[in-house]
Amino acid sequence: MTELESLFSASGPLARVMQDFRARPFQLEMAQAVARAIEERGALVAEAGTGTGKTVAYLVPALLSGGKVIISTGTKTLQDQLFDRDIPLVREALNVPVDVALLKGRANYVCRHHLERALADGRLPTRQDVADLAAIDSFARLSATGDKADSSVPEYSGAWPLATSTRENCLGSQCGHYERCFVMEARRKALAADVVVVNHHLFFADLALRDEGVAELLPACNTVIFDEAHQLPDTATLFFSESVSTTQLITLVRDTRFEAAAGAKDYAALPVAAQALEKATRDLRLVFRQEAGRFAARELDDRRDFAEALDQLMGALDGMAGELRGQAERSEGLKRCWQRALEIAERLERWRSGVAETHVKWLELFGHSLHLNSTPLSVAGIFGERMAGEARACIFTSATLSVGRDFGHYCGQMGLQEARTASWDSPYDFARQALLYIPEGLPEPNTPAHTEAVVDAALPLIEAAGGGVFLLFTSLRAMRNGHERLRGALETRGLDFPLLLQGEGSRSEMLVRFRDLGNAVLVGSQSFWEGVDVRGEALSLVVIDKLPFAPPDDPVLAARIDRMNREGRSAFFEYQLPEAVITLKQGAGRLIRDESDRGVLMLCDPRLLSRSYGRRVIASLPPMKLTRKADEAAAFLSRRTGATPAPARPARKR
Repeated sequence: MTELESLFSASGPLARVMQDFRARPFQLEMAQAVARAIEERGALVAEAGTGTGKTVAYLVPALLSGGKVIISTGTKTLQDQLFDRDIPLVREALNVPVDVALLKGRANYVCRHHLERALADGRLPTRQDVADLAAIDSFARLSATGDKADSSVPEYSGAWPLATSTRENCLGSQCGHYERCFVMEARRKALAADVVVVNHHLFFADLALRDEGVAELLPACNTVIFDEAHQLPDTATLFFSESVSTTQLITLVRDTRFEAAAGAKDYAALPVAAQALEKATRDLRLVFRQEAGRFAARELDDRRDFAEALDQLMGALDGMAGELRGQAERSEGLKRCWQRALEIAERLERWRSGVAETHVKWLELFGHSLHLNSTPLSVAGIFGERMAGEARACIFTSATLSVGRDFGHYCGQMGLQEARTASWDSPYDFARQALLYIPEGLPEPNTPAHTEAVVDAALPLIEAAGGGVFLLFTSLRAMRNGHERLRGALETRGLDFPLLLQGEGSRSEMLVRFRDLGNAVLVGSQSFWEGVDVRGEALSLVVIDKLPFAPPDDPVLAARIDRMNREGRSAFFEYQLPEAVITLKQGAGRLIRDESDRGVLMLCDPRLLSRSYGRRVIASLPPMKLTRKADEAAAFLSRRTGATPAPARPARKR
């Protein structure tokens, strides 16, 4: 441990290499805890507040450990940041010969086979898709990695699904491009590397594949580090669920047509069967008129139209599978389509016939697709079983894992009751740098007047701050209503702050605009609650409309609540409240990002002071001074900008 003290000192190698490095006692303590967990091959759940420097705190002992390390992150953006910036800096400071590889899911790499097939077919929906596919082709000829993040073609282009593969339609070693496959090359590098950087989705996809007996994507390792570990329960739930979507079926139809045109042109029955399956798939989605929604399966028991459409779909799928069976020997592609059809048919039958009491069966609607899901009520046991196969260290770290330093909720979700836990506060001076403002006189959060009241209460503070504001809402509906109210109010007051709305561009594009403008007001929802870093005067006011309780009519949440209550437990205090607190901490964490930041966190939920649990919520936030006075909050912001605050009008009771 004395070596770590030297490395993290103000005159150590990290300080010499990293421009913004500062000796932080909490960072050293976290590094020591990580090193101990690696040495003992134990589990550590480590919460580190913003500014602790948790990335360097776990990288130093990981790179010094001498063993194989997998680092799993919450997003591909953070994955790239680790690989391109953080690890090279720490490796240089430590002067250790560590080989590092970056590994993403196969949808992030160009597939030469599918690209070649799409170019030969030539049938693309739009001219833009034609141009994008040609650009992807040029990129693939020159790229060493095939990673679409390095391409100029936008990630949302409709050409990408035609130029990438899935686990289901990959030809594997039978592919003519196998030796030059970008995915296989990335995996080969990962197998040989000392440190492999992945994301949570890929890590859990690998766990799910191991359970099916499929070859592993990720190498065996001595240490796994989960950064942004607060996302793991949701990611684990997703990957330990079983799902069939209309998108999967339409993709199967598309691939079958491609393969039939290439290897079975003389067999007319196959395109006919594919057309029948496509129609049945679209008819199933058309049973529901809603654009979006979630339903427990039991809500569909009386929907005869749904049952009939599902029967028609399963019959059409069986029909196409039968036609594919007779042609499967003609090409590897046709054989894979046949196998996929059988797998999907089995999953559909399991969904229709029912699931175990440990799961909830539900349906989700999107604009043009439908998903049939079977989700475990708890992932703790499943995750524990998957991770118990090898003796290795597991580090779980994030800025938001506890509720008032109590890790019981998180550890219970992930089956980590035996793990060591530790928490380090942010080194920032929140008592000086930030103010917590809970307005007086706001209506209850679930009343129609609440969103308008939030905007009205925020207006004087927006003006006092001179812009540089996030308005974060807990639902898209409230976000849109709030945006309309704010746009009209700004026009009425003659304020010309640039107004940005989530969805007007990608999150990264909107953040660039927000930072560059310097005085913008961004109205957002879930996309901007976490993983967003805006430092300095570009952001000085964060407004959150209410406590982010998950909607109780969500079928998975409803089933979990029902089970806990039937067991005599309090679902609200054991599950719903801790989830809301952890999410709120993420949103609040957008405000203070370095030592020089100043700002106001405005929470517009009167339950924080009117309900007994409100004290528990406030105690979980950084130690800020609390005010209920609009003038005091406006003055705090005006001192930052040097402006004279406009008279603040209290919110009206409604």
